[in-house]
Amino acid sequence: MSKERRRYIRPESLNLLDYLIVDDQGRSGEYSMARTLNVSKGGILIETHTPLPQGLQVMITLGLRDQLIDVMGRIVHTVREAGWSQNGIEFFHISDRDRRVLDNYIAAFRRLHAQDVAKHPMPTLQG
Repeated sequence: MSKERRRYIRPESLNLLDYLIVDDQGRSGEYSMARTLNVSKGGILIETHTPLPQGLQVMITLGLRDQLIDVMGRIVHTVREAGWSQNGIEFFHISDRDRRVLDNYIAAFRRLHAQDVAKHPMPTLQG
């Protein structure tokens, strides 16, 4: 079993977002839509039609419930799977207001997950 290297919980969630690739000189590149696979305080995993170039910056507007947040991130990995690309993006800039929205979203997810686990505990093996 491999060691978990993630610093933050990553709620599985499907949210729509738009993104704009920014090259090394700060010029705008591809603009498109994607969806999230999971979201954390430190980054996001998104699913796109085409792989995103690793190392480039991306400006993201993400819908979390009824609020929009803007974040800047860097594409840290891309995996092609079943005709889709899964792109890991690490955040490096988020405003204080947007950080609070993100933190509240993740906290609400944790509460719902804890309630679900309490209602439907995993069966134990009896021997």
